[in-house]
Amino acid sequence: MAAENEQVLLEKVYLEDCPGCRVDLRKATQRSAPFRELFYVWIVVLATALPISSLFPFLYFMVRDFHIAKTEEDISFYAGFVGASFMLGRVLTSYLWGILADRYGRKPVIMIGTIVVYCTFHFAMHQAYASEVCRAEHQPLGLSIVSIAWGIGLIIGPALGGLLAQPAEKYPDVFSKESLFGRFPYFLPCLSISIFAVAVFIACFWLPETLHTHKGCNRGTKSYENLEASIDCCDLKEKIGETDGNKLDSKRSLFRNWPLMSSIIVYCVFSLHDMAYTEIFSLWAVSPKQDGGLNYTSHDVGNILSITGFGLLVFQLSLYPVVSRILGPVMVARVSAVLSVPLLSSYPFIALLSGLKLFLTINIASVLKNVLSVSIITGTFILQNNAVPQHQRGAANGLSMTAMSLFKAAGPAGGGALKASRRHVPPRCSYGFLHLNVIEVIGIVMTFKPFLAVPED
Repeated sequence: MAAENEQVLLEKVYLEDCPGCRVDLRKATQRSAPFRELFYVWIVVLATALPISSLFPFLYFMVRDFHIAKTEEDISFYAGFVGASFMLGRVLTSYLWGILADRYGRKPVIMIGTIVVYCTFHFAMHQAYASEVCRAEHQPLGLSIVSIAWGIGLIIGPALGGLLAQPAEKYPDVFSKESLFGRFPYFLPCLSISIFAVAVFIACFWLPETLHTHKGCNRGTKSYENLEASIDCCDLKEKIGETDGNKLDSKRSLFRNWPLMSSIIVYCVFSLHDMAYTEIFSLWAVSPKQDGGLNYTSHDVGNILSITGFGLLVFQLSLYPVVSRILGPVMVARVSAVLSVPLLSSYPFIALLSGLKLFLTINIASVLKNVLSVSIITGTFILQNNAVPQHQRGAANGLSMTAMSLFKAAGPAGGGALKASRRHVPPRCSYGFLHLNVIEVIGIVMTFKPFLAVPED
């Protein structure tokens, strides 16, 4: 009986009316990476990253123009809480959308999250989707696409915000002060991103669904993988025995899955670091030289971040999948975090440079910092998605995004508060780079055993 059950489980049968089975059949018969599906993932994640990141270059000027802050130092304090409110919105929605994606499918939730509530929904489903359309050997590439898109969104967003905000001042020949964009100087970047989100929503109609939708028990189905993904498992435990049935228990608590929970916590720590870095970097770059900043304009910041985005794209598409296969996602994340510490320590001294030397050095540093950050995040994505079966992947990623958003909500607020506190400390220590390194070291320690448990699969 045991041998018969084992043979049944190992045979794979793909149901024609099940979208998840169609995707699995394509993975079984085609060894190449699913570049078409990954392109859709890329643009969807990009659309979710742009709204928050585009705010950073002009938040300082917008808060100043609203005359909310009484002093210049208070501007950064209030600007930080604008970014924090965005993340708090995600806290309230991510886990719910993850549950809905496990029940009704990835595609509808991704589409709704892109156009209707894209400002409060993160890329939880995009992680799950990218891992499900890829064969095992292509999973680092698929999840690095998510990291690339999010990382580039954190680059392109500030670039768009810096280049398109206050257009009447920057491009007086095109936009007059009496025009709509002159009277509302921060409307143009928001409008541009909204138009892009509508285009991405339309493109999502061509996304294939990856969730299995087997009706009832499907007693004729012989695929262990398909049965595992079925919503109604019925007497599955009786078919394969109690031990294996426990592995398929869809009610198993995610909170008792330590490989998942430990990877989520590590992910949250590094996400807090990245969000605080994004806030601090933009504020540091536009601050005066006498305060330890670079005295750049928002246009200058946009140019730096555009160059960084290109470098990030090249690295993640060409080098990260190879390095991840050789070293593994945990080791890549650990090495990247270690290298980030001396790099961040050099930032206050970069401000001492000027001219071409400053331009070249800050661009190289920005590219390296973002490459290291995205490598860390991609590694944690792989761990999270390997820690749960498909029928829990949406909820697991939603839980991850909820926890991450709580941490990231503290990032902008903390970054703005640290920058605002510069009047109490020496200028070279006033932008929170030391605090960022403390967070980074904590993250490094947490990547080791016994805290981080690596999934067996």
